Amino acid sequence: MLSSSSRLLRVLSLLQTRTHWAGPELAERLEIHPRTLRRDIDRLRELGYPIHASSGVAGGYAFRAGQALPPLLLDDEEALAVAIALRMATAGTVGGVEESSLRALVKLEQVMPSRLRKRIDALRSAILPTEHMGPTVQAAALAVLAAACRDQLRVEFAYLDAKGQASQRSVEPQGLVHTGQRWYLVAWDPARGDWRSFRVDRIVGDAAAGAHFAPRPGPDGGDLRAYVARSVALSQFPEQARVVLHQPLATMARRIPASAGVLQALDAERCVLACGAHQQGTLVYWLLALQVEFEVLEPQSLREYLQASTERVARGLARGSGTMAPSP
Repeated sequence: MLSSSSRLLRVLSLLQTRTHWAGPELAERLEIHPRTLRRDIDRLRELGYPIHASSGVAGGYAFRAGQALPPLLLDDEEALAVAIALRMATAGTVGGVEESSLRALVKLEQVMPSRLRKRIDALRSAILPTEHMGPTVQAAALAVLAAACRDQLRVEFAYLDAKGQASQRSVEPQGLVHTGQRWYLVAWDPARGDWRSFRVDRIVGDAAAGAHFAPRPGPDGGDLRAYVARSVALSQFPEQARVVLHQPLATMARRIPASAGVLQALDAERCVLACGAHQQGTLVYWLLALQVEFEVLEPQSLREYLQASTERVARGLARGSGTMAPSP
């Protein structure tokens, strides 16, 4: 038998997994009598949780959003997860939430039992985030874009591209993707008739939500992370390389992250890697580190760089194969 507080937590957890629970079904799931369930619901209402009850054949319980935040009931692992997230938010890529994150963390730690505070103290001393050097975005801007994605509302905004050229965009937002360094908005651009990814930190001013739009299937089969990774891997480089790798696509996909380049199957035994060619020395190094047979299709400058590197290695091997003079 669960304790009263544990049972209340379980009731809350179950109520938030569905839009409606039949009373007898919820009581059976909790393994308690329906009268006990009604008392638990009354107790949760006293604590401020907005739980709606309906009677009749289809009667039951439903959790509804309220006017204010009620007290939170968290188990140990949930409390630790929230504390870690708040800690990381103080030095993350989202601006405007640092102070509020600290206030929330202090409040959370004040009500934690001592066993959890000790674990949080250990995590605080062990997790030392480095100073973030990249662009930040405001939490309010993310909230507007996220709401537009959820409610399927067009958004309009001014945008600066990588060359600093300004344009006015009106798009149908699909979702937000965080790569660990930057935030991207994936949206259908009716003016261009194609999907686009927009760096949120390049949106100038406030984005304005507009009219509803009809939803459409997302790019890459709805895998927005894969779409952004592919866009970032190719679009940010003025020159691109194409290299045939003599291994199946599935094998190389496990070794080459989507953010490094785009892989396409050539046949059952080979695939083609498309990636940026701006740092040819680094690219040659990683091609050799893969330890697979390959051939460079383009650009010609990469073929020439690889040829020069091969000749330099051959000269080094030739010099090293000579007999070394004995030490005096």
